[in-house]
Amino acid sequence: MPNSRSDKNDFIEKITRIIEENISNEQFGVSELADSIGMSRSNLLRKVKKHTDLSVSQFIRNIRLKSAKQLLEETSFTVSEISYKVGFGSPSYFIKCFGDLYGYPPGETTKIVSQEDVPEVHDEKSVNRTRWIKWSLIGLLIIVLGYLLSISDVFEKKTSTIDKNKSAKKSIAVLPFINDSSDSANVYIINGLMESTLNNLQKIEDLRVISRTSVEKYRRNLRTTPEIAKELNVTYLIEGSGQKIGNQILLNIQLIEAATDNHLWSKQYKNSTEDIFSLQAEVAKNIAEEIQVIITPEEVDRIEKKPTNDLVAYDLFLQGLDLLNKPTPENLEKSIPYFTKAIRRDTEFARAYAAIAIAYYLLDEGKAEKQFSDSINYYSDQAMFFDSKLPQSLIAKALFYMEHYEYELAVPYFEKALEVSPNNDLVLIFLVDLYVNHLPNSEKYLEYALKGLEVDIVAAYDSATASYSFLHISNAFIQSGFVDEAEKYIDKSLEYFPGNLYSQYLKAYILFAKNKDLNQLKDLLLATFEKDKSRLDILQEVAKAYYYLGDYQTSYTYYKKFAELREAYKLDIYNSENAKIAYVFDQVGEKELSEKYLEKFKSDAENMQSIYKHYNLAVYYSYKGDAEKAIEHLELFSEEENFHYWTILFTPIDPLVENMKAHPNYKRIFSKLLNKFNRYHKRVEVSLNEKGLL
Repeated sequence: MPNSRSDKNDFIEKITRIIEENISNEQFGVSELADSIGMSRSNLLRKVKKHTDLSVSQFIRNIRLKSAKQLLEETSFTVSEISYKVGFGSPSYFIKCFGDLYGYPPGETTKIVSQEDVPEVHDEKSVNRTRWIKWSLIGLLIIVLGYLLSISDVFEKKTSTIDKNKSAKKSIAVLPFINDSSDSANVYIINGLMESTLNNLQKIEDLRVISRTSVEKYRRNLRTTPEIAKELNVTYLIEGSGQKIGNQILLNIQLIEAATDNHLWSKQYKNSTEDIFSLQAEVAKNIAEEIQVIITPEEVDRIEKKPTNDLVAYDLFLQGLDLLNKPTPENLEKSIPYFTKAIRRDTEFARAYAAIAIAYYLLDEGKAEKQFSDSINYYSDQAMFFDSKLPQSLIAKALFYMEHYEYELAVPYFEKALEVSPNNDLVLIFLVDLYVNHLPNSEKYLEYALKGLEVDIVAAYDSATASYSFLHISNAFIQSGFVDEAEKYIDKSLEYFPGNLYSQYLKAYILFAKNKDLNQLKDLLLATFEKDKSRLDILQEVAKAYYYLGDYQTSYTYYKKFAELREAYKLDIYNSENAKIAYVFDQVGEKELSEKYLEKFKSDAENMQSIYKHYNLAVYYSYKGDAEKAIEHLELFSEEENFHYWTILFTPIDPLVENMKAHPNYKRIFSKLLNKFNRYHKRVEVSLNEKGLL
């Protein structure tokens, strides 16, 4: 321990001496200190944090302020003069920082020193009496305070809050930068600086970064900083403004503590356009240092990597990017020539190749006939050839596979892109789409949807979009057996859009999962159906509720109407309900129709590719009275993975499986299914907790 303490003191003394030697140099910061002491920035950050619980920037600032206080006490320099002598380029920022540290403005220093040095009472007895009274009062205050703390949980609450804040990942939103130039033609450059700041911060795993889409709505918004912070759920905001004058870029950046509107740090950057890449990297690293997030050496390398050495090519790229970020078909088509010209200037410009591939994919998206498959293939391959670790190259290659419906081949490229750019909202959007619509997987869907919520804030969208986003997350939670979480998100969905009927009937099922009340389920579904009787999806849900209740006559009324409308409109939907329809029709004497629906159910089951193939065949043979065959198929189904909670919830009360329940192996197999689902649920719970998503 003595050696450890000595090492700590030596280290602190050494870096303090180095800072003091450079006290008047405004540009002397974290990088310069790291170079002077021969350490990497990240190691310096960790060591200073460990010994002082301060960031390196805060430590340097405090040394500057301590020197300033000494100068104020011992010299007659003005506050402005001292601010420059201790390396503060802005007197107003110096005054603010000094007040934050010492609790009074620098101009009051001499008054406070004189009050401390000269007691009001000069005779020794009076002084001693005054001191005795003061310390008695302090002692009494400590006793009273100790008693109050002992009978309350104030201290425990405070401690838990601090611990919680320490464990939470820091979050930031980069608000749209303002173009200070009188020339509106320069807007794309300022937008490009904002985009690069955002992209560089997105590469830092230790930081949660809100997507550009979510912050764009605040470009011309009059909300206050705390209001924006609350909507975006962030700790910090970045405000920026800039202009290009000739070959000079002037950029002003402010870091704001979001909830309090407290300006923590500001800096003005003045760089030649030739240094635009070092400017972009410096801004991101400065911000990360100020908010005390860890940047790994690999992340630093990604941030500092130049996209091109040709500034004209980069300028063309920025003009194209400004259009690509507003992806109407017209803008997408206009963006491609800019990227093409950029590539002519620099034939190894990976980011420009990737941008063309992405633009072509977006032009083809949703179209039955794909026009640009060959172009997406060529440009994504070129992007990967010149920089296979660039997030945009990986995204472009993944989109090529999406274009050709080869979804499993797209996944590793998206996942690699997320590895090198952990906050990339575009990647998360595509992964969510993959695991909902193309490669159904509730566990993966939940992981990426919850990550997406962290960076692509639902509150930034219209209420209907927000409602459906929360609906999907709630559905994934309930499918994985998370009843309370599902209820939480379905309530959020209905807060945003109370008229969302999908959310209304999903909530009915979530409440059934919670309390197992079939009558409540039926009543809620009926109430939802009354709001729109044209909804066939809700119609068959109502019929199903009566089926589980054993009220087959009422169930028949609803199922009959559903079946007739489905046939009249030639809709190929809800075919898995045909077994229940067959059962209900049989119960009311519609034997011929019952057989028709049952055979259709069997045919669909035999030809389906879903994991539920053998479950459906087990149901069929159970209803037909062949318990042996039913159990064989149930055994095969028990080997499947990722089946939904509904299987566990409804199988025990399903009339269709009654014959199978009599088989001696039924309990063993169902117990196997239940245990498998519980293990799956626990695995998902652990995984989401480890990732800080639950």
